[in-house]
Amino acid sequence: MTGTHDSSAGEPVVLDRREGPYGEVALRRSGALLQIIANGCFLMDTSDGRSERLLVDAARDALDDRPAPEVLIGGLGVGFSLAHAAADPRWGRITVIEREPAVIDWHRAGPLAEISAGALADPRTRVVEADLVHFVNETSDTFDAVCLDIDNGPGWTVTEGNQGLYTPRGLAACARVLRPGGVLATWSAQPSPEFEGTLRNAGFRQVRTEEVPVARGVPDVVHLAVRPG
Repeated sequence: MTGTHDSSAGEPVVLDRREGPYGEVALRRSGALLQIIANGCFLMDTSDGRSERLLVDAARDALDDRPAPEVLIGGLGVGFSLAHAAADPRWGRITVIEREPAVIDWHRAGPLAEISAGALADPRTRVVEADLVHFVNETSDTFDAVCLDIDNGPGWTVTEGNQGLYTPRGLAACARVLRPGGVLATWSAQPSPEFEGTLRNAGFRQVRTEEVPVARGVPDVVHLAVRPG
């Protein structure tokens, strides 16, 4: 997820509101910021993007020197992760999984195109409309890195159905789509020693956490783990 809600810009203006497969989603403008709201709860905005950039860069830096590694990004959001990955010529195929059709539309033909238009036009990019939990259990594709940013963290999921992704069974599914030596990077609004333990128990190695300083409060983090070769 992205940033912190800025209430100083006056009353937000709703640009679009739709009923999606998991409830209502809305796109708002608050001053210069675009915000995504799900079932009345603030999810993310365009205020920063540092943690999304770290998510992608940390995954890339943790890989060995394999040529053109392929990355799976879980969650399109406001597009920071995709845009940053596409700006890096070292990445090969970039696959983004997004379960909300409205979010995809806002990027392809709406206000969020200001962030992602170049990345969506990149021939390496593929956007798949799917639930990430289902995708990692069913796809035959494999990747060198998986970047998860669909929740506020392992202990703060957007919907109950996402909780299983952070269990040993869900992490085993993530490992299944990773090639040997591949990296799993998970964004979280706060550190989670419990999740680090779950990663180790699921068979991942080189488990560590990188912090992203924020203006106030607990820092965002990226949990990193490597699938054994």
